[in-house]
Amino acid sequence: MSDDKTTGVAGRAAAIRIENLDTDQIMPKQFLRGIDKAGLADGLLYNLRFDAAGQVRPDCVLNRPEASGTRILIGGANFGCGSSREHAVWGLQQYGIDAVIAPSFGEIFYSNAMNNRLLLVMLPAAQIDTLMAAAERGGDAAQVAINVAAQRVRGDGVDADFSLSERHRRMFLEGLDVIGLSLAYRAETEAFAARHWAAQPWVKDVARRTCERLLAA
Repeated sequence: MSDDKTTGVAGRAAAIRIENLDTDQIMPKQFLRGIDKAGLADGLLYNLRFDAAGQVRPDCVLNRPEASGTRILIGGANFGCGSSREHAVWGLQQYGIDAVIAPSFGEIFYSNAMNNRLLLVMLPAAQIDTLMAAAERGGDAAQVAINVAAQRVRGDGVDADFSLSERHRRMFLEGLDVIGLSLAYRAETEAFAARHWAAQPWVKDVARRTCERLLAA
C-alpha cells in the first residue's frame, strides 16, 4: 500500500493497547537532555520497549520483526495526555510514525502533533478495536490508509470518515507548519499594517524610536 505524503498516510499499523498513554511514557525525561531534536527515536516508549537492564522486551509490539516499518499507531483513549513536551511528537516522527489513530488525544499533544504534521485521527472506540485486532493479525490485515483530502480511513473491517479542522487539513495537504501557514497571509498582513500606520503614523516603529531617544539622552 503506497501513498502521497501530501494527501495522506498509508502503511503498516501497530496496536498500542494502553489508555491514557502520557507524554512521559512516550518520551521519558532522560531523553530530553539535548539542545536539539537528535536521537529521540531511541527514547520512544523506552520503558515499554526495554526492561530495567536495557534489554529488549520481546513482548512489546514494536520489537517484533513483523512490526518493522510501522508507520501508523492505533492507540487507546486520551493518547498523549500529560506534560506538554513536544519531544514526544518529534520522537514518534523520528521513529518512523507518520500517524496515530485513537478515540481521543491529550489537547496539547494534539496541537503539537498537528503543527508538526504528525497526523492524528479520532475514530469511535468500536472502530479502534477493529483496527487494533486487524493490526494484531498482521499481514495485509495490518495495512491502513488515511486519506486527508477525503477525510477517510480504510483498514481491514473499517471504512470510516473522520473530522479535521480546515486549518489542520490545509496545513497537511499543503505541507505547511504553523509558520508556513502564517506566511501564506503575508500580503494581507502587510496591507493591514500599511493601512494601520497610514491612519496612525505615531505608532509605527514606536519601540525603536523610543529606544533611540533613550539612548541619545
